[in-house]
Amino acid sequence: MISSQEGLVGLAAAVSCAAALRSTWSPCGLSILSTMTPLAERGRRHHFAATAAWFVAGALLGGASLGLVAVIAEIGASAVGLAPPAHGGATVAFAAAACAACAAWAFDLELFGLRLPIHRRQVNEDWLDLYRPWVYGSGFGWQIGSGLATYVMTAGTYLTVVLSALSGSSAAALSIGVVFGLVRGLAIFLGAGITSPARLVSFHRRLSSLAGPSRVAISIVEGAVVVAATGAVGGWSAGTAAAAVVFVVTVAARTRPSPARAPAPGAVVPGSSISARQSVTANSQARSHFHR
Repeated sequence: MISSQEGLVGLAAAVSCAAALRSTWSPCGLSILSTMTPLAERGRRHHFAATAAWFVAGALLGGASLGLVAVIAEIGASAVGLAPPAHGGATVAFAAAACAACAAWAFDLELFGLRLPIHRRQVNEDWLDLYRPWVYGSGFGWQIGSGLATYVMTAGTYLTVVLSALSGSSAAALSIGVVFGLVRGLAIFLGAGITSPARLVSFHRRLSSLAGPSRVAISIVEGAVVVAATGAVGGWSAGTAAAAVVFVVTVAARTRPSPARAPAPGAVVPGSSISARQSVTANSQARSHFHR
């Protein structure tokens, strides 16, 4: 039988992976997938494999940094009796997890007009021209892998920290942060086949078409956490009721028209291929490769 602590760790790990995948569609994630590709690195006379390796290493360190934040939060949660090992801690921890997941789910579905506060900071693309591959690779990787240093795409990132803190295990909290960073880092290999400007544009068109489904996916994972945590607190009947509400509201939210909102600087707009700077980058890289 799965213990309450193992259950919370499992929920945190699932949200961590889903949030990391959803973050691929952030302006920073899209920028990385257009400026750190085989085409781009060849234009700078660098090797994509080496740069990508540094990026993943930096992302792992960034994930560990996020994990340390979760460890500090876990120590605090344990001190006030929220962690499962404490007397009555399991019920309280699952109740807190249900509330946190419900808030994240509502923000990501933009229920009642809720919108996640935008952290507009992005990676500095000037690093690409100023520093060696190991510097910008690991530097960008750390910023992306830490989850909170740049544009936050989903409330699932915050939920990852909360669930990790409620797990009652510092080791688990740290590991979940590392998993987040690993998934964010490995995303760079999605662009491993970008070897020409035409492939760059085609890739981003396909990626842009998946932005909506990725948002639905993170909302489903967050909703599943609401259901699981509610069931752990109130039993089968409470879990079933929560599942019905989550399903109906999620379907209704996805079928309503989405209000227009201005894209963040550097973001890829569906139907428009890639950003202006990324287009210029692709063309300059192509010219550089042609004249080599």
